[in-house]
Amino acid sequence: MISLPLAAWYYASKHALEAFSDTLRQKVGRFGINAVIIEPGIIKTDFEKETAKKLREVSGHGPYQNIAEALAKQTENMFISDIKRFDPIVVAKAILDIVESPAPKTRYAVGYMAKLVLAFKRLLSDRQFDNLFTSKLK
Repeated sequence: MISLPLAAWYYASKHALEAFSDTLRQKVGRFGINAVIIEPGIIKTDFEKETAKKLREVSGHGPYQNIAEALAKQTENMFISDIKRFDPIVVAKAILDIVESPAPKTRYAVGYMAKLVLAFKRLLSDRQFDNLFTSKLK
């Protein structure tokens, strides 16, 4: 549902999965099969271990240097404090709730800041959202 600078490849894959899931839900729903989308917020995974390094390697030069460095520092500092708020167990619990539900919702926003960021995305214009989430990267 959201996109941020310097990771078009990542966000494109997530948007594609969302469209695929929406289409799958429409296709197989008539057979009693639920296709559900989990929209995780900021979750601690192995993915972010290399993020700062890759940002600097790929985009840390030329016109994107400042944005790459700001994003790299954000990534490095994000998981230093209050690690419990980023616990991936919230995703596992959501999956369990979905599997056990006789009528699951089509979307579940779980994890740190997921609901808040999605609310901003719905309430703000695209430019307002962009400014809010990229203003500290300039």
